[in-house]
Amino acid sequence: MYSYEEPVFLISVVAKILSIHPQTLRQYEKEGLIEPSRTDGKMRLYSQKDIDKIKIILRLTRDLGVNLAGVDIILRLKDKLDELDMTIENLQQNINKQNEPKSNITIKRNSYDVIIFKK
Repeated sequence: MYSYEEPVFLISVVAKILSIHPQTLRQYEKEGLIEPSRTDGKMRLYSQKDIDKIKIILRLTRDLGVNLAGVDIILRLKDKLDELDMTIENLQQNINKQNEPKSNITIKRNSYDVIIFKK
């Protein structure tokens, strides 16, 4: 079994899975929305994580009518929120270590996934 971030899918397979044209994937890459891995022969390889990100892009563009510039902003904000959550978690762990070395506090990291509800 492959890991979530391991690139194993060719562009044709991803296009078929998502029912889109391979050119759409190339456009998303050109716009900087996705960054598939490359083989030595320059073939694009996508991970399951990439496919999930493409699904988010498709939901935003198709269901909500967001243009690609808007999608880029939304994805960057999501990444920034995740980064800030990690910073907060690290700071909280440092505080807990300094105040109570025997603390049993569990910290949960929130992920700002894009959830779209259909009407």
